Amino acid sequence: MDMQNGRVGGPRCIALVGPFGSGKTTLLEAILARTGAISRQGRMADGNTLGDASAEARANAMSVEANIAETAFMGDRYTFIDCPGSVEFQYESAPILSGADLAVVVAEADPKKLPALQVILRDLEARGMPHMLFLNKVDKLSGRVRELLATLQPASASRLILRQIPLRANGEITGFIDLALERAFNYHEGAASDPIPIPEEEHARELEARAAMLEQIADFDDTLLEQLLEDIAPGNDLVFADLRREMQQGLICPVFIGSAEHGYGVGRLLKALRHEAPTIAETNARLGLPDDAPTCVQVMKTIHTAHGGKLSVVRVLAGEVADSAILLSAGGTESKVSGVFRLMGSEPVKRDKAVAGETVALGKLDEAKTGDTLYLQGARAAGANGGLRYLAPLRPVEPVMALAVAPRERKDDVRLSSALAKIIEEDPSLHLHHVQETGETVLEGSGEMHLRVTLERLTGKYGIAVLTSTPRIAYRETIRKPVTKRGRHKKQSGGHGQFGDVVLDIKPLARGEGLSFSETITGGVVPRQYFSSVETGVLDYLNTAGPLGFPVVDVAVTLTDGSYHTVDSSDQAFKSAAQTAMREGMPEAAPVLLEPIMEVTVYCPSEANARINAILSRRRGQILGSDSREGWPGWDEVRAQMPAAEIQDLIVELRSATAGVGSFVQKFDHFSELTGRLADEVTSKFGKQAA
Repeated sequence: MDMQNGRVGGPRCIALVGPFGSGKTTLLEAILARTGAISRQGRMADGNTLGDASAEARANAMSVEANIAETAFMGDRYTFIDCPGSVEFQYESAPILSGADLAVVVAEADPKKLPALQVILRDLEARGMPHMLFLNKVDKLSGRVRELLATLQPASASRLILRQIPLRANGEITGFIDLALERAFNYHEGAASDPIPIPEEEHARELEARAAMLEQIADFDDTLLEQLLEDIAPGNDLVFADLRREMQQGLICPVFIGSAEHGYGVGRLLKALRHEAPTIAETNARLGLPDDAPTCVQVMKTIHTAHGGKLSVVRVLAGEVADSAILLSAGGTESKVSGVFRLMGSEPVKRDKAVAGETVALGKLDEAKTGDTLYLQGARAAGANGGLRYLAPLRPVEPVMALAVAPRERKDDVRLSSALAKIIEEDPSLHLHHVQETGETVLEGSGEMHLRVTLERLTGKYGIAVLTSTPRIAYRETIRKPVTKRGRHKKQSGGHGQFGDVVLDIKPLARGEGLSFSETITGGVVPRQYFSSVETGVLDYLNTAGPLGFPVVDVAVTLTDGSYHTVDSSDQAFKSAAQTAMREGMPEAAPVLLEPIMEVTVYCPSEANARINAILSRRRGQILGSDSREGWPGWDEVRAQMPAAEIQDLIVELRSATAGVGSFVQKFDHFSELTGRLADEVTSKFGKQAA
């Protein structure tokens, strides 16, 4: 690391996070323009920004993946990573935050986005991630900033500390006063602000706002508190040291104001990052890495390029990494680095090596996965405990929507599997599984847009046309009354014939008891050697499809009688006889359709509780209860039981009712009888008659 004016420098990694539409990509563009990394600031509306350059992002006019750019400011190097704001793509930020120094939360003066802001802040707080808030679009703000901050405070567990107040002229914001520096600045479109004397009419307001800031941070510093109580003006060194320390400890969240579109406030934000963002050494201490940690990297993102193959975006936490280095995962798998690259948007530029603090892409780490901590081959045990420190693995995300996918052309089956594997490696929040019962390949994700973008990548990036459908529900059937049925299999076709004869008692069981087979044969009418064949025939029938066309549950079958032939009887004959008895007996046992019932917990802002209850009830849900969500002021969790068939597009309606932030988790609870029109529709569409 280098020393500049007594301040520790070195590469920083800053994540830009915030609700959808708050202006993160525009802020990244403004930062790059201000620091000279790009010649002019692009606009989202014009489709010429460095970030959101993918076809999917442009088509949907939103960030759908992290955008990465490198720049320098006043001699310090930075990597900024713009993370998607939509709740459907926020999982993208999880591995990035695991290795970044600090998060800039971009928010706007819109109380309607308070729940979305709270989702992001709660995640940062749970991680112990230092963060500051950039209040964007202040040029469109009509009310007082301090009043808005009071509205936003419930979203943050740490105190929101206002660092700047706006200056106004003729009803428009023209600049700001920095409360820590006690200096005023005029905004200039797309350029640095220039200092001006604090206007006379603003002195009282500045003193009041600064006093409020000092009182809040003094709660965490006895020295500052004593000075304030004794009316001693604290020195700037103490004030800035407190602001830096308290932010890094998660006690406060400093708030800066500006307009990314016009470049207002960008320079002040950069200077705050320069002086207050943690260094790589401080980040390592937060992550639990010892000072003498051997060379290691954290994998923040995986990219499959069209021509360069797989790239792993990593933060170098300790040591240095060069081409051909061999890196090991926690499980001991080896990956050899094939190229070290600087990232600027979607364009990788080759370089020699990367040192601690830098964020780069490493080529062809075949065994590395997003979220992995990798150590250089031969790294010695480090730290007092004598072991290597592996950061926490990614938490699995609960999918909320699913699609059955298949190639439009059968010849693309293998290509589709390969493309999906690459997409899921890039986006671990997607899940793919093959359902044996229905033969479907099911893709699960975080919402309608998430799945739509995945399909767009399949067609656009990989050239594979895909058919989609709603996944089949795992319906079952059972019976309501007992029946006894004889099944006989007799066939003569030259040589030995085939003969098997059984009498089966078929009875319903209580819900959830499963399937059972037993025998009460006396007198040897069916030899013991054929019992297992009868059982196989019974269970094959029940597990395949009953009279309604679905696998059967909660049925007991007992072999009570039968007959055999000393020459013509065989295992196959008794298996066939058992299947005949089941096939003829089950329709007489009052078969009934069963649908899976799920236990669902919905998380929503409290003001949406009534709407959520109405949605669940309309979808045949039985409301079990509602409570405040622990640790989430202003949020509720609603518990219900509802049919799986009603959950498939539930997330679309929930998000619509909760300004895009509602979510749910589900697990199977039980099967319940389905009768009437709905049952008829299911059996006609999916049952044996439809096959």
